[in-house]
Amino acid sequence: MLLLRAILGNISMEEKQNKLTSMIGMGLIFFLLYLWMQYTAPAKDEQQQQQAPATEQPAANQAANQTAAPAPQNTQVAVPDTMKNALAVAQFGPFAAASTGKEEVFVLENDLAKFTFTNKGGRIKEVILKKYERINSDTTGADIRSPLRLLEDEKNRLDLELPVNGVAGGKVNTGDLYFNGSQNGNTVTFRADAGNGNYFEQTYTLAPDNYKLTYQIGGNGVRNFLAQDQIRLVWSNYLDKLERNQTYERTMSSVYFKEDGESTDYCDCRQDDVESLGAKPVKWFAHSNQFFNTAVIGNDFSFKDFVGETKVFTPAEPDLKLLKTTAGITLNNGSANLTIYSGPNEFERLKAEGNSLQDIIPFGASIFGAINRWVIHPILDLLALFISNKGIVILMLTLLVKLLVYPLTYRMVLSQSKMAALKPRIDELKKKFGDDQQAMSMETMKLYSEFRVNPLGGCLPILLQMPIWFALYRFFPAAIEFRQESFLWATDLSSYDSIMQLPFELPFGAGNHLSLFTLIWVVTTLWYTWYSMKQMDSSAVQNDQMKVMKYMQFTMPVFFMFFFNSFASGLTLYLCFSNLLNIGQTVVTKEYLIDKEKLREELEANRNKPKKQGGWREKFEQAMKEQQRVQAEKLKERQQKGKKK
Repeated sequence: MLLLRAILGNISMEEKQNKLTSMIGMGLIFFLLYLWMQYTAPAKDEQQQQQAPATEQPAANQAANQTAAPAPQNTQVAVPDTMKNALAVAQFGPFAAASTGKEEVFVLENDLAKFTFTNKGGRIKEVILKKYERINSDTTGADIRSPLRLLEDEKNRLDLELPVNGVAGGKVNTGDLYFNGSQNGNTVTFRADAGNGNYFEQTYTLAPDNYKLTYQIGGNGVRNFLAQDQIRLVWSNYLDKLERNQTYERTMSSVYFKEDGESTDYCDCRQDDVESLGAKPVKWFAHSNQFFNTAVIGNDFSFKDFVGETKVFTPAEPDLKLLKTTAGITLNNGSANLTIYSGPNEFERLKAEGNSLQDIIPFGASIFGAINRWVIHPILDLLALFISNKGIVILMLTLLVKLLVYPLTYRMVLSQSKMAALKPRIDELKKKFGDDQQAMSMETMKLYSEFRVNPLGGCLPILLQMPIWFALYRFFPAAIEFRQESFLWATDLSSYDSIMQLPFELPFGAGNHLSLFTLIWVVTTLWYTWYSMKQMDSSAVQNDQMKVMKYMQFTMPVFFMFFFNSFASGLTLYLCFSNLLNIGQTVVTKEYLIDKEKLREELEANRNKPKKQGGWREKFEQAMKEQQRVQAEKLKERQQKGKKK
């Protein structure tokens, strides 16, 4: 034993000698195992006695064997303490004494969260968020509520790899060590003895009224037992299923990371992925669920050699995903300061941490993400100061959007009214040209140009609202403010609303339920489409292409019903409110704000005004003339071919 310690104590810190030392250490282990086997082996006389046939045993013994079976004996031989110590030293070096022990837990908590730590590895064992609940559904669709826990899976590891001289493999994993734990107020300290007054230490301090820990790594005499100043964090995190809509949750959970000087990035959310940055420095990384995350932030340093990995599990498996991260931590004078955040994806709280940590919230990229972060979210936060019910907040947001675009809506309704006022003249054109669709279309556009009516005037309000619709598609499933918020029959505005569970799955990923908000949206969209089409002139839907477009306007809402059925009910509620306000604005504007008689007089006045050269009308007329010419040539060619036959 003394010889082994002497050998290990004199090992050089050079890389080549480290490898040689590992080989010598392994050789010593095998040699000691051989000695142990020889020490515990039976004596030669005992072996011969065990192998002797029954006929050579004394008669008395044979009789005893015939009357009673021998009692079972424990053949296990206890490993000598000296052998155990030698193996522990070979594997853990100066931390050999910490390789055995008994697990103890320590708790830090405030009004928001309860952090449970274990001295086995000196790591976080579980985080309970006091103001949030976990929601899943049973086979009948009923909600199952339980405390919301993060990092609780027994398979999880959040360890540090320490480069220790002379041990097998050249490193010691803190997850294999039992630390001596102590607690003082809101601080818990874990210390692993490294001999001769040296030790490695991890200290966690919980901030008041927050979900973050100050995490300090260091110790005493660190350079005496570490081969280099860089250690490695190794994190495996099995995400639990926390939400009812696990399709959303699965596609919005991933490993996020912030490279220094670059935008926040993440691993692929929909399939297995690995992101390796090599020498590029990383300021923070996070394992994020749909609404919650655990982030590790370097306070006075950047991580090196970052590798993030996601593994997607099937819906039948108990876990949602496996997220893995490894990253290098450079010790400064034997220590490093970090921050660990483990809590909800609250925009303002994450923003206050700096370094764009709020980008963990999957609001989307490009213009849609910008609209969500800097327009929709601030407006909803402002409305929430005065209105507690989130469904009414969505109604007020819808009303605000409709008021902003109402000038364009008025122009749309005015354009429809002008087209309706010209309907008698268009009916006359229909009688005149009959089934000649080309001529009919040409004359109709001439009529619109003559009376200065823009048939495309109703498209602009819809086009301007589309970015808001796309942004809200990402907003409601990502905004934790709407998680578990109820309105009418919807119990969670961040997930789908359900009024009926079905014994089968609907197509296109619609689920096995019926969303009433989606059905209301379909009905109101169909009614509004019918009302708008009724106001159009009959000639506008006579040719085959326009007929196809007309039918598409009626079939598209039914088709989209299958997709919206599993969307966040906050979005479908917004669309329902939007449709109802559209109908109200259109009816009120057309029936009470537009004077039809005065409109006819304005149209006649427009007819007598001199026409402006250029513009869309002239270009459209030229295009129609060219198309008419091409059709005439094709008709002439067909007639000539017919005569030849």
